[in-house]
Order: sequence, then structure tokens, then C-alpha cells
Amino acid sequence: MRVLHFYKTSFPDTMGGVEQVINQIAMGSSRQGIATDVLALSAAAIDGVLPLNGYHLHRTRLNFQLASTGFSFTAFSRFAELAQQADIIHYHFPWPFMDLVHFAMRPNKPCLVTYHSDIIRQQHLLKLYRPLQWQFLKSMDRIVATSPNYLATSPVLDKFKDKVCVIPIGMDKTAYPAVNPERLSYWQQRLGTKFFLFVGALRYYKGLNILLEAAQGTEFPIVIVGAGPIEQELKQQASRLNLNNIHFLGYLPDADKVALLSLCYAVVFPSHLRSEAFGVSLVESSMFAKPMISSEIGTGTTYVNIANQTGLVIPPSDPVALNQAMHYLWEHPQLAAQLGQQAEQRYWQYFSGERMITAYLALYRNLFANAGTADL
Repeated sequence: MRVLHFYKTSFPDTMGGVEQVINQIAMGSSRQGIATDVLALSAAAIDGVLPLNGYHLHRTRLNFQLASTGFSFTAFSRFAELAQQADIIHYHFPWPFMDLVHFAMRPNKPCLVTYHSDIIRQQHLLKLYRPLQWQFLKSMDRIVATSPNYLATSPVLDKFKDKVCVIPIGMDKTAYPAVNPERLSYWQQRLGTKFFLFVGALRYYKGLNILLEAAQGTEFPIVIVGAGPIEQELKQQASRLNLNNIHFLGYLPDADKVALLSLCYAVVFPSHLRSEAFGVSLVESSMFAKPMISSEIGTGTTYVNIANQTGLVIPPSDPVALNQAMHYLWEHPQLAAQLGQQAEQRYWQYFSGERMITAYLALYRNLFANAGTADL
């Protein structure tokens, strides 16, 4: 069997949550004997094929962007070529250009889409896009929601619930580097042994401006790992608020990220909008047995982080509640350790890479069999 994934960006060019999930699915499927291709656009004007983690990454040139949607003239022909070789087409939503390519090329293959998020920000353009969106989702054989929480709260998924199944995002711990004692020692000397950690892209929906407000009047270190479009804005806010306990580390390689996850006291994840559909960083936190603080926004964040079981859950956009939650965890280390242990147990129960891959392979085989193709 051969599977083609299609999304606007890809690992290792970009390190967002969707890109990490596609890499995990492609890597895990390939290990199970599924030939896997990933097609994505490249802003670096790179065309070609890159062998990566057991699968093949195909890049086509990004020609322009409109409302955060990338367009590529050569993507149509490249998609048609790869789709002809594939047995299953696996799309990743949202990306309106992908819908155009799908209908223009009309691949006569079983198609599924992983529905990563509702469209939240572009509400005016959404009115124009909605008819295409409905037709695209209607044309899919199956739609995958990443958590029961998101399925229950998405008005879009509610329209297609008869064809929706839930496969939670999982991460393969063996794909992460082992903790390097030298990097661990380096960060321990620089940051100490007790600090809050945020890991992720610095985007508008991550709620980091709320975190900085919540940090006023506190002394505990808060470490922010990641880069993104609002990085300078956040640094200016921290300076304006005279926050000396905030450490912006920028993008770091996995060896350093793993060291910080291993070393930190707890993970804070203040995303406050539904654009945060799941939170891969929360899965990583659970993997490293760390208690979490997140907001209740009706998405997968509170499927990963269960209130008072794996961490604390607060109302969104509430710096006072966030400040209180950080203080409470800081002052109750025994509880924090217990929550972290329970988070790790939940990781192995629901969010391991093996569980996710097993579920997707079963879905692929079901679509493949129902298409009337030859036996595996």
C-alpha cells in the first residue's frame, strides 16, 4: 500500500504541530511497511525529493501567499503524479488551496482528511471559502478528528459526524533523542532546577501575552522556547512590564528541548483560542511526566490535560487565574509530582505514537479494502 500526505508545509522546514503529526504518521507507517510520500510547499524555492525518516518528502515551490494560504503553480502536476501512484490520499485540514488541487485533479482514490482545526481568524474570507470547504469535506471518505472534545464542539464536524472518527495525536518517544547530560547540566546552571516551561510556535493564539501579564509580581523563572511572528511583540511586552524572570530562548534543537522538558518543574500552555486544536507540546509534557497548566477552550488541550488529574485547567484569557495556578503548583511540589506521574500514565494509555499509528493503519486498510483494490 502507498499513502500520499498533502499539506502546505512540512517537517523539517517548519516545526508546527501539524508538521510534527504528519512526520510521526509518515515515519510510523513506513516502519509498518506502508510506502509513504509527503507533498508540501517550500518557501525556500526547493524542488525535489528528500528521503526522510523512512518516507519521501516532495517539495514544490511556494509562489505566493494569500490570507496565510500558500499557492504553488507546480503543485497541481506534482500532486497528480504522486496521487496516481498512491492507494490512499491523506489530506490535512485546513488549507483552502488543497481543496482546489483536490477538485482540479480529482484523484480516483480513497481519500481521508485529518481535521486539525476550525478556521478561526479569517472569518470574512471564510464566508467565501465555505461552499468549497463543505464540498471538500463532503467528498472525503473519512474525516479524522484529533480528540472527542473537538468533535463535540466543532460546528463543522457536527455536519459530517456520520463519517468522522477520532484518532488522538500521539508522539513516539523513541523518536526523541535521549537526554544529554552535558545539555542538562548547561541548562541547569543557566536556569536552575525549578522553572515553568512553554514550548511552541510564538503565534497569536498561544496566549503568551496572557502569560506575561500573569507573570507580574512573580519571581519564579518562566522559560519560553520557540520562535514565531509575535516574538518581538512579546519581548517588548516583557520589557514594558519590567519582567526579569522571563527567558526567551528562541528555537532550539531537540537535544536542548528534551533537556528542558526533563529539567523543568511544570509546563504552562496558555493558548486561549480554538486555533489551538490539540497541543502537541502537552503530549510531550505528559511524555516527560510533567504537570501542566492549560486553558479550557473546548479543544483537545483538555483531552490531554485533565483538570486535577494531570494538571490544572483555568478559564482562557484570565491572567489572574493563570497567576494563581502557577503559584499553587509552585507551592505544592508533592502534588505537582503526582500530577506529572499521572500525566505520563495517560500518555502511555492514549497518546503514544504506537497507538496513533495502529489506528491510522486500520483506517487505511479499511478504506483500501472498501475501494475494492487487491489484497494486502
